[in-house]
Amino acid sequence: MMKWRRYVPEKETLLQSRWLKPFAHHLVHDDLWHMTREGVARGVGVGIFFGLLIPVLQILFAAIAAIPLRANVGIAAASTLITNPFTFAPIYWLAYEFGSWILEGEVDHEMAHQAADQAAASSGWFANIFANVQSAGAPLILGLVIFACTLAPLAYLTVRLVWRPRG
Repeated sequence: MMKWRRYVPEKETLLQSRWLKPFAHHLVHDDLWHMTREGVARGVGVGIFFGLLIPVLQILFAAIAAIPLRANVGIAAASTLITNPFTFAPIYWLAYEFGSWILEGEVDHEMAHQAADQAAASSGWFANIFANVQSAGAPLILGLVIFACTLAPLAYLTVRLVWRPRG
C-alpha cells in the first residue's frame, strides 16, 4: 500500500463526518473516490476547467462540480492547481493576449491603462491589483473562458487515451 494512503481518510470516515452527513447520500458513488479511468479523466477535466476559469475558491467549485459529474473529487481538486503561484501570471497574460487578439482592437488599451494608473495612484496595493485586473476586463475573461472550454476537454481526452488498463 502506498505511504500517502495512510494520511487520506477512508470514504466511510468522511461520510460519517457531521459536516458531510447532510450530503452523504450524494457522496457514495465509487467514481468519486476510486482511481478509475473515467473518474480520473473527469476529475482532471473538471479541475482544469475551474482552475482556469475561477481565480478564487476553485478547489471548492471543482469538488462540488465533481459530485454530480461522478468525477474523482481529489483529482478534481488537485487539478485546479494548474494555476498556482508559478503559473498564474503566464496563464493570465496568455489569456489576455489571446482575448485581445480575438477581439481585434475592440479594446482601448491606452484608456484602460490610464484608468488603472489613476486608481493605483489614489489607493493602496489591493486597489492597484483590482484596477489592473479590471483594466484587462473583456480580453482576459474571453481568453480564460476559451482556455477553460478548450483545455478541460483536451485534458479529459488525454487521460482517457493515455490511461491503459493493466493486463
